[in-house]
Amino acid sequence: MNFADLGLSDELLRAVDEAGYSEPTPIQASAIPSVLMMKDIIGIAQTGTGKTASFVLPMIDILAHGRSRARMPRSLILEPTRELAAQVAENFTKYGKHHKLSMALLIGGVSMGDQIKALEKGVDVLIATPGRLMDLFERGNILLTGCSLLVIDEADRMLDMGFIPDIEAICTKLPRQRQTLLFSATMPAPIKKLADRFLDNPKTIEVARPATTNTNIQQWLVPVAAADKRATLRSLLRQPEVRTAIVFCNRKTTVRELNKSLKRSGFRSGEIHGDMEQPQRLAELELFKAGEVNILVASDVAARGLDIKGVSTVVNFDAPWHPDDYVHRIGRTGRAGATGTAYTFVTPDDAENIANVEKLTGQKIARLETPPPTPAAEPDEAEEAPRRRGRRAAERAAAPDRRRAAAPPPTAAEAPDTGGWNGPIPDFLNARIDL
Repeated sequence: MNFADLGLSDELLRAVDEAGYSEPTPIQASAIPSVLMMKDIIGIAQTGTGKTASFVLPMIDILAHGRSRARMPRSLILEPTRELAAQVAENFTKYGKHHKLSMALLIGGVSMGDQIKALEKGVDVLIATPGRLMDLFERGNILLTGCSLLVIDEADRMLDMGFIPDIEAICTKLPRQRQTLLFSATMPAPIKKLADRFLDNPKTIEVARPATTNTNIQQWLVPVAAADKRATLRSLLRQPEVRTAIVFCNRKTTVRELNKSLKRSGFRSGEIHGDMEQPQRLAELELFKAGEVNILVASDVAARGLDIKGVSTVVNFDAPWHPDDYVHRIGRTGRAGATGTAYTFVTPDDAENIANVEKLTGQKIARLETPPPTPAAEPDEAEEAPRRRGRRAAERAAAPDRRRAAAPPPTAAEAPDTGGWNGPIPDFLNARIDL
């Protein structure tokens, strides 16, 4: 099967061909004809299956007929994060290049004034995060009564982030007669309840068992002591098969410190985490996509939905706290039919987290019994600093002894009060101290 078999317009097929795609993925082949027939859809698909194009492509053809009106978007796509919303906007730009559709992006971290101006001109496609959309709606800057097509993307992530009440409120403000498409990697009870309430006789399309991991991804557990993680990571990233990599950490502070460490060791690395302003985050992603950096250190803000072509390797520097996050993290590689490798560093404290991952995915992850060698002669700057401080302290402590050797012994009146101690300085005073 090819895209021409799905009923898409010639203009759209030309854009797909120019983007370098020839055959639809299973979810695209199943969803696109149904969306074009104006059916409601529940799409259960793991990340990396081409899910975004399965609704973007038919939406472009559906919206090609009609005219937008001020402050009344014709369609609405809800995304849980700014990065996902920006990625969907990129898809519309790429595939809609031969159509004349207008689009607006409503996300936090950017000027609200510019977003309001775009809405006042009228848009065919509105891509939004729930918080910013509700904010502008309550200010009276947007009307949803003209919206005939709704997409709720990454619904299980919406649930995790507490957005379900907002989504329910948004749905009640849309016309009852509309087409609704809901996509989710898993189908927990609250999402099923949401679908039952707001979708009309939907067609369910499932292309993989919920919470399964992509079979194109070779997965490894790497047993490692916490103190050896950085050195093991450096060694792993130097393997010739590691062309581009995303390294996931559980904490934002770890992301920042690890990126600095990798840069000091000569790696072309960048970082992305929740404390960064939106323009900074997008700029880092662009550098990674353009190949100017080939290692991206990230918190889970980047774990879901980001479609970055050609990522060869994912490393879980920290084992994820939530098993669902494991599935979405490693899904950054092995996308669209490509193969990839995912390594997860595990310390003895991670045993429960890994057991939960294996229970969720229903598979045992192989252990890398001979992990990459740890270079002994490549200390981190951060690790060296306490040693340097220790050496300087030792030199300062030794300086009076050298001066005493060159000068005559002091008289009893001149001698300092040592509390009776006249022996050598204890070793522990010069020892390395990690703060």
